[in-house]
Amino acid sequence: MSVLAPAVVVLERDAWQPRAEAHAARVDAWTEGRLRRAARGQRHPVEDFLFEYYPVRPGQLRRWHPGLGVALADAEALAEDPAYRVVEVDGRSAVTVDPARFAHRRDGLAWVEGLVRRIAERPARYGCFGMHEWAMVYGLEQDEVRHEYVPLRLTPTEVRAVVDEQGLRCTHYDAFRFFTPEAVPLNETAPTRATQPNLDQPGCLHATMDLYKWSSKYAALVGSDLVADCFALALDARTLDMDAAPYDLSSLGREPVRIETPDGRAEYVRRQRDLAERSVPLRARLAEALVRALAALDV
Repeated sequence: MSVLAPAVVVLERDAWQPRAEAHAARVDAWTEGRLRRAARGQRHPVEDFLFEYYPVRPGQLRRWHPGLGVALADAEALAEDPAYRVVEVDGRSAVTVDPARFAHRRDGLAWVEGLVRRIAERPARYGCFGMHEWAMVYGLEQDEVRHEYVPLRLTPTEVRAVVDEQGLRCTHYDAFRFFTPEAVPLNETAPTRATQPNLDQPGCLHATMDLYKWSSKYAALVGSDLVADCFALALDARTLDMDAAPYDLSSLGREPVRIETPDGRAEYVRRQRDLAERSVPLRARLAEALVRALAALDV
């Protein structure tokens, strides 16, 4: 047991338990369908993506972390978590996240902090029209596409024609790396992991979804309230992502954003701008939390 640093805020059980329960209820509303579908062997191209692409299980997302700088009184169960330590507060014990447990991950944390900060400083771009999903099926037949269980709403020939007409301007490596071989040379740039900090920008739907990726990666340090807020935004971003894709989601009650038309592209940009604007405060909160984490690791 160690003595508590003065900067740490202590929450009594009657203060932190309702927050933990509210977080669990919020997450349950998102994960209920996922768990039900998994039991039936069913899949959902929008909602399941956040659990398949990002390695966070529903149970992990459901667990509430107060974040760095907060200690919980009467939280014996959390004391078993290796990311936490027991500290003494006025003669009684409390539990708080232990920055030392993350020392071996400092380089990765610093890389993420730099990425998040640089994206926030960069102007948003709104000219891609979500064509990355089209590039992922460019030149493929229905049984070859990534979401083969979801029908395409256009023929492969029509998909090719739209891509050839609109062009590809994807700035995000984790979207670009799924382009078909035929689509790769059509993109304006060739993003790599190394160039990601120079190319990612706040208008990108995948950069917005990655706020969930990065916050969940360091959930114990940044706190689950931020993680949940980022998940909610990521879900909306993924919804637009697939609404604008060449897939037919009518069986899910979704209407397509027909980016092959001027009206569809205008609608895409409108929704894209809204997501980018909503990402601003979350990106700022995440950047601030990562800076605090790095400072705690360097003490």
